[in-house]
Amino acid sequence: MKAVLALKDGTILHGIGFGAEAVMAGELVFNTSMCGYQEALTDPSYGGQILLMTYPLIGNYGINAVDNESSKIHASGFVVREMSPDYSHRQAEKSLHEFLAEKGIPGIHGLDTRFLVKKIRSKGVMPAIIAASKNGIDTDSLLGKMGEFDYSGVDFVAKAGVEKPEVFGRGGKHKVAMLDLGMKMGIVRELVKRDCEVHALPAYSSAEEVEAIEADGIMLSNGPGDPAILEEVHKTVRRLIGAKPVFGVCLGHQVIAHAMGGSTYKLKFGHRGCNHAVLDIESGKVAITTQNHGFAVDKVPEGFELTKINANDKSVEGMKCENKDVVCVQYHPEASPGPHDSTYLFDEFVARIGK
Repeated sequence: MKAVLALKDGTILHGIGFGAEAVMAGELVFNTSMCGYQEALTDPSYGGQILLMTYPLIGNYGINAVDNESSKIHASGFVVREMSPDYSHRQAEKSLHEFLAEKGIPGIHGLDTRFLVKKIRSKGVMPAIIAASKNGIDTDSLLGKMGEFDYSGVDFVAKAGVEKPEVFGRGGKHKVAMLDLGMKMGIVRELVKRDCEVHALPAYSSAEEVEAIEADGIMLSNGPGDPAILEEVHKTVRRLIGAKPVFGVCLGHQVIAHAMGGSTYKLKFGHRGCNHAVLDIESGKVAITTQNHGFAVDKVPEGFELTKINANDKSVEGMKCENKDVVCVQYHPEASPGPHDSTYLFDEFVARIGK
């Protein structure tokens, strides 16, 4: 297949298509992980984004049945330097090309991804459009379609999570109500491992619906999009905080900030990868973390304590409020993939809800 990637600034790159014959718009972002492309593609936090992997060879270990973070691909498109048509892994069931094709997502390879990453780092993330076709591609019409895309103007959370309540780890000792803003299954797996019965609820569930679970603790998951536009979720979270222990991850962390009077801002090119250093202010220890976000907390809410910062750009990576029993982090303690430096946060959450 032929393929084209067109950027908002007028840059047009031609490459080789794989996956589905389709045209998709999204915000072009990059991930610096050396592996984990299956987890990234199925991570709901990539909703509305075209994902570029900086590692040059992608697809060489195929796709398996156990590493999906959700039931579908949430990224709008996939950009790589070289897509391996062959794969080898004892768990692999299909190729990357087959996976994207069956999910209706276009991919493009044969591009200079270093050029694209340098452009994003200097100019910031920007709208883009990807097209893959066995026939010709009209680049002029692509640029016209891209003009309609506004990442912060779309509520991706509404479509990212469960449509109706679901229960995982039924019969577990601790009951956790999860407000599903676009959760990764890795979070659920970590909780179930710790004897939790997890009740995943749609993002726009009311406070009464969450309270009806009679949970021991409340978890706010990761998810896609701009946290500032989720005003109804802010109201719900504001009502829930203080009644039970709360743990927020990624978008959940940002929503807690808004709900309690804080604010967020958009990072120039975000943090996406498995090697981001985070400093714990109290202990002085540094954890290597998995991250995937384009926004960060700006104003820490009154009554909250700053607990962790990014070792590179000093952005907010963690907060807590002991009076209301709230702990939240910007990164992904479940990793999937990535280092396990921060899985202790799930142990601490379970200890809090067990009291």
